[in-house]
Amino acid sequence: MKVYLVGGAVRDELLGRPVRERDWVVVGATPQQMLDAGHRQVGRDFPVFLHPETGEEHALARTERKTGRGYRGFELCYSPDVTLEDDLKRRDLTINAMARDADGRLIDPYGGQADLEARRLRHVSEAFGEDPVRILRVARFLARYQPLGFSIAPETLARMRAIVAAGEADALVPERVWQEMDRALAEAAPEAWLRTLRDCGALARVLPELDALYGVPQPKKWHPEIDTGLHIELVLQAAADLTPEPRVRFAALMHDLGKGRTPRTSWPRHIGHEESGAQLVGEVAARLRVPTEYRELALLAARWHGLAHRAEELRPRTVLELLEACDAFRRPGRFQELLLAFEADYRGRGGWRHRPYPQADLLRKAQEKALATTLSDDEREGLTGEKIGELLRRRRLAALSRTA
Repeated sequence: MKVYLVGGAVRDELLGRPVRERDWVVVGATPQQMLDAGHRQVGRDFPVFLHPETGEEHALARTERKTGRGYRGFELCYSPDVTLEDDLKRRDLTINAMARDADGRLIDPYGGQADLEARRLRHVSEAFGEDPVRILRVARFLARYQPLGFSIAPETLARMRAIVAAGEADALVPERVWQEMDRALAEAAPEAWLRTLRDCGALARVLPELDALYGVPQPKKWHPEIDTGLHIELVLQAAADLTPEPRVRFAALMHDLGKGRTPRTSWPRHIGHEESGAQLVGEVAARLRVPTEYRELALLAARWHGLAHRAEELRPRTVLELLEACDAFRRPGRFQELLLAFEADYRGRGGWRHRPYPQADLLRKAQEKALATTLSDDEREGLTGEKIGELLRRRRLAALSRTA
């Protein structure tokens, strides 16, 4: 039995990045031997074991044989005869197909270290084309490493396109799409994830509502980049500048879906896209089983971003109505996240990345002013809940009018 450190821990150590978790491959062992050594088995598809002391995952070396469509269509083989090289060959990218032995010696049969130095994401073998999830993973890795100068090898991008053309991307299940999407949104350059899926054709398969935005024009006065798809890429970039929170980045990503439904005869204007966009957000969230807190924030961003951008010209009553529609008083923290999504939309335009967005400060101060407006116990005396709400609303409107 031999144990090797594999995958991301080796890759990140060579890149000088923090190692967050360590995974191990065990060669020359059976499941029973692992159990006898005190490991605890987890997972149903293939034997993975938790070390009795460290709790780190130890997987038996294995190979795979394609038996059907999608990422579940595999037959796994794990036996003492499977070598480390066999196990590494089935991995997605060369930079993830390196190992270290017990003495710390690097084992790199497929050129991962050279690809790290060349800042290149390259697939390991022909097996790459058998699993459509690898499209999503490569896009996510580019979102992580593009700021370090990484790019996708041309032959790997060609292989990703071939996977899509073969219909394999159609077999991706919603839960896995969302899992990879959520992780990609948390990376340093989420716009690279979106661009990669578009380049290989997968975006039209997994997120057709976003793919439909490419080629849709917008008024040049407000959108120097013109193309709505490019605008969304810039919005993701701006959102990454503003916050690491993937929930906000998701809201920014989803905010303009309605423009994909604007009739061509109305281009480049998009009257009413906020309402249609909110409907599409609901459809995407339901299909991908997006968590409730993501869905709710994205719905608000889609529905109210247009009005928020006009905050400086709104009457106090309209400002109050906007705050109420966004539930800014019961969910003040979420409203702060919503303002970040609005700001990302504003800055996500050609040449606008560093422009100030005073609308956010105006709405933030209006929220604070309204929240600070309260009723005393004496004022509440003898009033029903509805009457209390009406009186409080009048007081809040008066407070906003004094600062208008």
